[in-house]
Amino acid sequence: MKILVCITHVPDTTSKIAFTDGDTQLNKAGLQFIIGPYDDYALARAVEIKEQTPETTVTALNVGTAETEQTIRKALAIGADDAIRIDAEPTDAFFVANQIAQIAKAENYDLILMGRESSDYNGGQVHGMVGEMLGIPSLSPVMKLDIEGNVAKLAREIEGGKEYLEATLPLVLGCQEPIAEWKIPNMRGIMSARTKPLKVVQPTDNSVMTTPGKYELPAARSGVKMIAADEAEKLIDLLRNEAKVI
Repeated sequence: MKILVCITHVPDTTSKIAFTDGDTQLNKAGLQFIIGPYDDYALARAVEIKEQTPETTVTALNVGTAETEQTIRKALAIGADDAIRIDAEPTDAFFVANQIAQIAKAENYDLILMGRESSDYNGGQVHGMVGEMLGIPSLSPVMKLDIEGNVAKLAREIEGGKEYLEATLPLVLGCQEPIAEWKIPNMRGIMSARTKPLKVVQPTDNSVMTTPGKYELPAARSGVKMIAADEAEKLIDLLRNEAKVI
């Protein structure tokens, strides 16, 4: 079985985000970048499947410029066999999905895994677009995944509960916890990642459907207001007229 795991290169979730050029560009100065947290779950499950079925191969794919190669090498250290970097800035979900689909068509992967969404744009669109472009089912968010022959048995989060499904490969899945536990590269993995193949290819099409105009940080949190236990009416008034939650 051939598994393709699509990973994003995103700021660490503890990073302090700022914008530049009139709030049109992310200020990357001093930022630490990581594999997208949801993509980490997808990669971990792919490596587990590979460990269970040794004939399985895992390829990590990233749409990004040369600065993402350290992140890709981490995916190789975790357990991917090889990697592909599409040399382009991933500014649009349609563009990213199109690049993934073109690689998938050429290589005939049985299973395409990625996070349910990236932790920077939080669009949650790419897996659905890839499935449509390839003409195969796309499911998200997947919390549990087992492969039996050519059939995937999975659990998907839905409103108010879980949905249990079976589907025939090939599939595109958007993953989230608790599909697997994150894996930390060990020294052997880090050393082997240096020699694993990382192929750089040019984008096949530069078409985009959206262009970011401006970014805006959320409003700063206000201070905590302490209400005495015997002032319930004051608390209710604040919740109704200031917080507007009741």
